[in-house]
Amino acid sequence: MLPNNPSTFILAGTNSGAGKTTLALALLRAFALRGLHVAPFKCGPDYIDPLFHSQASHNISYNLDSWLGTIPAFYQYAPNADVALVEGVMGLFDGIRPGSLEGSTAEVAAQLELPVVLVVNARGMSSSIAPLVKGFAEWNSKVHVAGVIANNVGSEHHAKLLKEALSQSQLPPLLGYLLRNERWTLPERHLGLSVGKLLEEWLDALGTEAARTIDLDALLSLRPQRPLSCPSSRVFPSPRLRLGVAWDEAFCFYYQENFDLLRERGVKPVFFSPLKDTALPEQLDGLYFGGGYPELYAGKLSRNHTLLQQIRDFAKSHLVYGECGGYLYLLQNLVDFDGNTFPLLGLLPGTARMNQRLSSLGYRTVTGPWGTIRGHEFHYSSLDTDGTSSPLWHARDARGREWDCGCTSARVKGSYIHLHFASAPQALDAFVQELDS
Repeated sequence: MLPNNPSTFILAGTNSGAGKTTLALALLRAFALRGLHVAPFKCGPDYIDPLFHSQASHNISYNLDSWLGTIPAFYQYAPNADVALVEGVMGLFDGIRPGSLEGSTAEVAAQLELPVVLVVNARGMSSSIAPLVKGFAEWNSKVHVAGVIANNVGSEHHAKLLKEALSQSQLPPLLGYLLRNERWTLPERHLGLSVGKLLEEWLDALGTEAARTIDLDALLSLRPQRPLSCPSSRVFPSPRLRLGVAWDEAFCFYYQENFDLLRERGVKPVFFSPLKDTALPEQLDGLYFGGGYPELYAGKLSRNHTLLQQIRDFAKSHLVYGECGGYLYLLQNLVDFDGNTFPLLGLLPGTARMNQRLSSLGYRTVTGPWGTIRGHEFHYSSLDTDGTSSPLWHARDARGREWDCGCTSARVKGSYIHLHFASAPQALDAFVQELDS
């Protein structure tokens, strides 16, 4: 294998809300406008930001999470790019627990030996940027802060003050800034960022602005401490199984690496829309409903009677699996935020009710029909059940708490957990075996 040395850095924030995602999209589009091949990545278990990354860069974005076992994806997809940009999660050192790097952006930076570009919300700040950056730069010797980008900057003069403050203190330099402008504000929903497609004109304008106010050449000079080896090509054999995958505005939360792992095992994802299609694709061996926003489209999903009945008939003899939003679709009813009730598939017992407050969040280790596997849970709904259904998983969280969750009935299975099969390849083998039975 020949070594490769693409431009590579992690874009990390001092805290959630510092502007990481906006700046990540700005830089991804700015590099793409230069004609560069950009490989985007997202730290942590997030499934929304990678959708935006992919649109901004014109390339698939992969998750990097040591707990989920997805760090190898960086070595697979970064070396052949011109530039690899990794967007962090929360603040740079925010992880599973205080005093540990586990689950943090800093952990990924240390493991991959990548330089960090720190995003600072500079609103109402000038010289105070120096002690703030000094703390982050010196907090952990395994993490190298190579530069700073300031967000919410009031003017070019404000940017000059920030740059001088860092320079006089001999701290990592200011590599650029983004002026405060409501135009760059991303829309938000109850699960965080909206998953609607961003306007191409908006992305182009954002990328053009970033090219004006950020030193792209300085960012492109950043390299990992050790050259990356060119990966061997992934082998995708001729598919022998066809897995129907729900993909539209209601169902779009998936880990992209899961699809590659399926393809390696001869499973072809066949995408369809429960919102728009009136029939399932032909010759399917199973169905996979990922997470998303079914509550925002519950009326339309409920009125698609022809497809609902096809899925019910299909489930009598095939594997049907749903997670999070896909799990809600498998239930009898869904009650939206306004209290409206919509009947759905009814393949699993229970009614889901949307809440205004977060119901559950965190990493999960689950044991069930496919063995033990890791995943992540994030939802605003709660379930009303009769308590007699068979649970799908025995779950454990990061604090060691245990409980039964999800539901299984014949060949239909669902839960709130977003599984990542990189954490347990043997579980994926069991999933494929059931798909093939």
